[in-house]
Amino acid sequence: MKKQAGILCPLFSVPGNQGIGDFGSKTLKMIDCIAQAGYKVWQMLPLQVTGFTHSPYQNLSSFAGDPIYINIDRLAEMGLLTQSSIVNCNKFKNRVDYNEVRDFKTKYFEKAFKTFKKNFSSFQKEYEEFLTRAFWLEDWVTYQLFHDLHDGICWNEWDEEYRDYPKNHDIDLEDYQEQLDYYRFLQFIFYSQFDEVIAYAHKKGLELMGDVPFYVDYDSADVWAHKEFFLLDEQGDPEFVAGCPPDYFSETGQRWGMPIYDFEAQEKDGFSFWCDRIRWTNHYFDKIRIDHFRAFDTYWKIPADCPTAIEGKWIIGPQGKLLDAILATSPEVDLIAEDLGIIRKEVTELADAYHIPGMEVLLFKMEAKLLKKPVSSNKVLYTGTHDNATLMQEYGQYDSNRRISLRRFFKKKGYTERAFYDIVCHFALDTPADLVILPVWDICGYKEEARINLPGTLSDQNWTWKLKDFKSFPEELMKTREWIKKAGR
Repeated sequence: MKKQAGILCPLFSVPGNQGIGDFGSKTLKMIDCIAQAGYKVWQMLPLQVTGFTHSPYQNLSSFAGDPIYINIDRLAEMGLLTQSSIVNCNKFKNRVDYNEVRDFKTKYFEKAFKTFKKNFSSFQKEYEEFLTRAFWLEDWVTYQLFHDLHDGICWNEWDEEYRDYPKNHDIDLEDYQEQLDYYRFLQFIFYSQFDEVIAYAHKKGLELMGDVPFYVDYDSADVWAHKEFFLLDEQGDPEFVAGCPPDYFSETGQRWGMPIYDFEAQEKDGFSFWCDRIRWTNHYFDKIRIDHFRAFDTYWKIPADCPTAIEGKWIIGPQGKLLDAILATSPEVDLIAEDLGIIRKEVTELADAYHIPGMEVLLFKMEAKLLKKPVSSNKVLYTGTHDNATLMQEYGQYDSNRRISLRRFFKKKGYTERAFYDIVCHFALDTPADLVILPVWDICGYKEEARINLPGTLSDQNWTWKLKDFKSFPEELMKTREWIKKAGR
């Protein structure tokens, strides 16, 4: 594998004129900055429709893109709006207000949809091609319609004919065609704009990397439309849920609440659900990180009526059978295993057997004796991830002895930069790891204000941080160019 350097930055964290990073010109400028600094990979977080937590890892669909990333100015370029009618929204704020941005953009979406219908012939060919390719679209738009009709409550609380619609089709949708067309339109626009961003990135020599969470949310079009692939009771409620066992960090473990797959049913169907997820994602992303990869080998199965994760047990996962099915349908897919935490050796052996690199995080090794241990080449090395404190936030909590010890270690290695975050980023790039990914907040030395997520909390600060502008970021990014070059990346 050719050595590469990558950057981690959620799309929502990119500067934007409309309250959030989206598929507009600022993202193209971001691509320019990343490519000019010598990076070859940009890792985003998932872009699917999110629920009330706004977490990119809690989605209402594995396929439907979140319309919040549609750029309004680009709608004008497509002839769907007049540029003079567009105003900005929270242009220079460093936090995303999701509800405000959705309300702001929805008014423009509705205007654009009216123009789209009037001038349909101009878009018909591309639109019909998208409908043909988006095999998941009808399930999604129907689910979204029913979800809206029920004021956003979970599908298991819907009336029976709505809940069981995928099986019985007992509802006449004729009166809802306008709304269904609107939902189709949003997905067409989302993926049309995303396609152009991807093409621009590739033109600049930049690969995009995305995530596929192992589990899917219970309140999702995926589970509603494919109940047969999950361990649900006759009423459609989960019999078991996902999580992880008690450990050093939690006496009661973690109960995530996502339904457990019925892998026997999935295997009989050729693992089509998984193959479709990977195939669709791989069409848009050059690299795919599988979050919670260890569940391919073994997963923690918790009875749904247990309020904590204590009563769960380890179950042997689908292992190579599922990976074989995925690779048979997507032979060129470039997978990465998120294999952090305490795992058994069989997880690593499974990844190695399929030449799937795992991960290491320097933030977990911030002691001289741990840093002395070499990083394997077959690894994706991060200074930190979206779930960790920023490097400088963490460094600020170290006592003076630990700081002195770390700086002494790095100085002996030849790293003499003044800023600690520069030292660590430079050190990471010089390791043997095939791919080194630096989060934008660590490159810039931001502290707690730039933390993306605090796991286990519903803080209104989670998933909201964004760069206000490009005043300082490009310069911070360019300082790493020489480090990347000398490291042979």
